[in-house]
Amino acid sequence: MLSGLNHITITVSDLERSLHFYTHTLGMKAHVKWNQGAYLSLGSLWFCLSCGTPCPKTDYTHIAFDIPAEHFTAFTARLALTGIREWKVNRSEGASLYLLDPDGHQLEIHAGDLKSRLESLKSVPYTGMEWL
Repeated sequence: MLSGLNHITITVSDLERSLHFYTHTLGMKAHVKWNQGAYLSLGSLWFCLSCGTPCPKTDYTHIAFDIPAEHFTAFTARLALTGIREWKVNRSEGASLYLLDPDGHQLEIHAGDLKSRLESLKSVPYTGMEWL
């Protein structure tokens, strides 16, 4: 039986550039690096950078990182000063910033959780939504 999410691995074209972005820009902790990758963490999340040729995304697939609401404005203002690129404007519950990493991976900084999202859907449900 599955018990949770184990780790996330993304392909990066330039390990040093991505390592800098994920540690200095987003604040992840670096643990080890080698010729073709690096292991980082964010809270209990294990995050792996693996060298290769990233595939550009054109759909809604993305990785969302949690941030307490009281830190959202200052954190995203700091990100804006780094020249990050945004890929979407937030239209859903909770504060969100949708940004691209150096290889174009779609990321989100989100202040909210599943409980707050489900609560908001009680008053404004998605088209065709069915509660399970």
